[in-house]
Amino acid sequence: MALHLRNWLADHLEISPRRKAEIYHSLLDSVSLGDISYWLQVLFSAGIATLGLVLNSPAVIIGAMLISPLMGGILANGLAFAVGDLVLGTRAIVNLAVSCLAAIVFAILIIAPIPFKELTPEIAARTQPNALDLFIALFSGALGSIATAKEPKGVVTSIPGVAIAVALMPPLCVVGYGIGIRLSSDVVGISGFQIARGGGLLFLTNLAAITLMSMLVFLALNIGMPEVKSQAIEWHAEDPESRWVQNLLTRLPVTNQLQKIGSLPSRLVVILLPILALLIPLNQAFLRLQTELAQKQEDNALRRLATTIWQRNFANTATGEPRSYISQLSTAAIEDKLTVQLTVFTSEPYTLDDRQQFRETLARQLNRPVNSLDIQLIEILTASNELLARLADDSVAPEPITPDTPPISVSQAQVTLLQTVDKALGTMVLPTPALPLRHEVSTSAINPLTLKIIYLSDRDIGKDAQTLLREDLRNRLQSPMTQVILERVPTFPTPLNFELDLSAISPASQQTLKQVGTILQQQPNLSVDIVARAETLENPVMNENRIKAVQTVLTKTWGINPQRIQSRSGPILKRGERPTVLLKINLKQ
Repeated sequence: MALHLRNWLADHLEISPRRKAEIYHSLLDSVSLGDISYWLQVLFSAGIATLGLVLNSPAVIIGAMLISPLMGGILANGLAFAVGDLVLGTRAIVNLAVSCLAAIVFAILIIAPIPFKELTPEIAARTQPNALDLFIALFSGALGSIATAKEPKGVVTSIPGVAIAVALMPPLCVVGYGIGIRLSSDVVGISGFQIARGGGLLFLTNLAAITLMSMLVFLALNIGMPEVKSQAIEWHAEDPESRWVQNLLTRLPVTNQLQKIGSLPSRLVVILLPILALLIPLNQAFLRLQTELAQKQEDNALRRLATTIWQRNFANTATGEPRSYISQLSTAAIEDKLTVQLTVFTSEPYTLDDRQQFRETLARQLNRPVNSLDIQLIEILTASNELLARLADDSVAPEPITPDTPPISVSQAQVTLLQTVDKALGTMVLPTPALPLRHEVSTSAINPLTLKIIYLSDRDIGKDAQTLLREDLRNRLQSPMTQVILERVPTFPTPLNFELDLSAISPASQQTLKQVGTILQQQPNLSVDIVARAETLENPVMNENRIKAVQTVLTKTWGINPQRIQSRSGPILKRGERPTVLLKINLKQ
């Protein structure tokens, strides 16, 4: 019955016995170690993938994926498991091992002379695989096996998609990048071992999943029918590499044991064991991702609830006239305390009773004690009528220039311009909690005057507030064509997450530290506070190790003066919570 079903499936996929023999022979040829064109493909695709990763270019990386030289060896390995061909399996494993080693070494050689070794998003994306990547590889392996088995007709168009979905070469090059970083003495703060481990885990996941699915597909198609297996014996006898492997296997005592346990169930167990082992770290990564997504969903639900309560009860006056609207809303949960901060534009200030009523209503909807909820209401009073009146005031006219007035010099004009800008900014107040840091003035033929204001805040100034500020500044400068740019320096960068009992900085945290280091370099009047929070079961010394690791990156990589860095240990996290290091950027005292 099973054999009849397998033959029925092969017939409906138009895979004849002749085609089965062609598949077997082509996969046998694909694992030859003497094929120069294959090794050129391995090296060139590794070079393309490595440079694409370093340059953060998805298009270049996709080009390396489309070459996909490793796919033949993996499918040959799956065929060997399906038909029980020990010689083919040995050749496929050796071919894959040498190919992987060549790709990794070539990636290391490319990374070594490159002066910039930044951790790009394309590299970071391949260092944290999860269980979803395993399922992607399973589906891709099944489709790739079917596409290989069928005659080259319509299904051949799916092969590029399979190559892109599986992406075998980029994870290998990430391993080479991580090892190259590990061997480089001039790179500080990037955990090369962690990068290499993540890329290696992703590659092994793809390798094991494709091998399993190709084995199952080739079994279902009955590729190893007796006629094909008899031809395979002849091919092995004619192939020098196969003969050498056969002679080697006959001299090994373990070969007899392998033949005894080489039944189909045993082969399935052999391929399933590594997948089950890989599921442990993949599932842990998936659970972390699930927790992060759940937190985001919870935060979004809280935002929607707070917005709905405000719009229903506080956005309008008693007569139904519009009174205010929310410009920005943010939430932050620290231990058992929930903070909700609203920035609203309002025509009438809210009283303490209004704030308390909103707090009680929101706490009741959330089923939380009122004292566990902190409401921070930032009000921006609308003053559009006043601003328009100032803009329409033409009572002050510039002094006329008489023919006897001597032209001013460039230096005088520059001093006058800077004094005018300083005077205009001297009395300007940014909406709370934004704090001005500095400003830059530039001129060009395209933009006669550009004014950039750099401010410190945990959120962007609202769009309406930005419009009011720009119009106010243009009016003060009496220059309606002035381009005003508002640039925010974040107060609270993304928290740095750490693995349990480890102080190595992850690739994602490296990106955050890069942003913080750049900000501190550009803004010498800023300092940073570092607060490390360990999990309850961790050794307390982990806080010191993580603080030291962060300080090392900021001081050695970014040249930040240690006096601008303050650090301390924060409250202990509950069991199961992920250890973190919180950063806060402040004005220097």
